[in-house]
Amino acid sequence: MIFQLERLRQVHLFGIRPKRTFDEAAAKYLLDHQEKVSLSQDIYLLERLVPFIGKLTLDQIHDGTLASFIKDRKANGLAHKTINLGLGIVRRILNLAARSWRDEDGKTWLDTPPLITMLPLLGYQREPRPITWAEQRRIMPLLPDHLAKMVLFDLNTGARDGVVCGLKWEWEIAIPELEVSVFDIPRENVKGRKRGRVLVCNTVAQSIIETQRGLHAEYVFPYQGHRVETMNNNAWQRARKQAGIPDLHIHDLRHTVGMRLREAGVREETIADILWHTRQGMTAHYSVVQINELLEAANCIKDEGSRINRSLAMIRREQTGKESPRKVPIKIKMG
Repeated sequence: MIFQLERLRQVHLFGIRPKRTFDEAAAKYLLDHQEKVSLSQDIYLLERLVPFIGKLTLDQIHDGTLASFIKDRKANGLAHKTINLGLGIVRRILNLAARSWRDEDGKTWLDTPPLITMLPLLGYQREPRPITWAEQRRIMPLLPDHLAKMVLFDLNTGARDGVVCGLKWEWEIAIPELEVSVFDIPRENVKGRKRGRVLVCNTVAQSIIETQRGLHAEYVFPYQGHRVETMNNNAWQRARKQAGIPDLHIHDLRHTVGMRLREAGVREETIADILWHTRQGMTAHYSVVQINELLEAANCIKDEGSRINRSLAMIRREQTGKESPRKVPIKIKMG
């Protein structure tokens, strides 16, 4: 108690900057960025950083004290690009602490931000790894029911992890002419935030949506009454190991949709619209006819029936894994 009073006296009399821990800074960062689209990813990254640097004061954080975090992430098989996401949020927080965040005396939380060195990407960057149909058949039964539905929905829409986890019923728009519904995702929930986007649901995705009605008043894919923060959780990581594909990432599901659409002969412009890739001439408002075009394209990937343009890389993976291109529909428990 005496020590705390003396420290406060020095701060008041001599302008000494109080030392704050990374735990405190991380908490402030999350509170200040509650509306951020990728907040769930930031939470995930910070949860893995805190055991290594959480108790350190901000002036103690630098390349040296981050070395144990980097070593642990590499030991867990993470790519340099993924590790850099964690280092990037550390750098962002330290920059805010040195330039924006101020205490009641007007002093910033940190004097000078250190230079945080990113890991090199050249030669280390992981290539996209689309999932094969056989791998999909292996992993689906290993996932808990709520996560299996989310993964299958992702494999039929190409939506990002944050969009699937945060999908809200209030965004749904029924289209009577097509007997389907789409989700009009607000701009603030889209990466880049340049404009809102339309999420189309093929017959598989639509059937999953129907099974979710009534489970939660706000979110389409809840778990035990709450929003799922990320599909990249312990259940996913355990299932991919059991399925023999430990290097499969959630974002690979999105790459899979793009690959399957190309295999089905879908035009690149249509693929870009489905995956929300920015392109010149992209419309902000879709007509029923345009949505129908997207739905027809999305229905090309609901099963293995359309693979007229398989890539050599996918053929090689199938043959290496001794996979047979059977036309077997994907089934999961829907109740």
